[in-house]
Amino acid sequence: MSLDVAARTRRRRPLWLAAVTAVVVVVAIGVLWLAPSRYFPWDTESFPEVNNGELTTDQARVFELLRTEHELQRPGTFYAEGVEEAWCADFVSWIMKEAGLPLSNPHSGSWRIPGVYTLQEYYQQQGLFEAVGSYTPSVGDVVLYDNASFSGQHTNVIVAVEGDEAITVGGNEAGKIRVHTLHFASDSGVAGFGRLQN
Repeated sequence: MSLDVAARTRRRRPLWLAAVTAVVVVVAIGVLWLAPSRYFPWDTESFPEVNNGELTTDQARVFELLRTEHELQRPGTFYAEGVEEAWCADFVSWIMKEAGLPLSNPHSGSWRIPGVYTLQEYYQQQGLFEAVGSYTPSVGDVVLYDNASFSGQHTNVIVAVEGDEAITVGGNEAGKIRVHTLHFASDSGVAGFGRLQN
């Protein structure tokens, strides 16, 4: 290769790299612009202030546990009995156990339900599963996201509701416990809700 050809190749490389970088940045901005806030790996809401006098005793316990765990930011293995795994359903199971409302894994009987599909199965078997559109969720209800959603199956807990919007708290969101806004009436990823046991 002559010196002239080598020099031209070196000059083109930065242009090619800049073009690829620009495309990646545009795609990333587009995804962030279009994706619901619940997919962001950071809190999109502050933990809400809620009048505990308007909550049932069970709702208040769940709410306070979620606030505490959001502040503590413990690792996922804490909620999963030391197991290294996707821990969003473990987090929901742990919160309910600590609130005195333990779930029961339909396959093992354990309080811990490590998978979203099994969590939904539990709520369906208990008659506590509610479809989107026919139910307005409330504090302490569990949101279940289906496999076809933007980031696959996921679950979190509702801490506030206003109209068609809810504020949720979930574990295993970029490795953390996060607070997000959910437009539950229009979010196609929502499979349904697990009602808080009363």
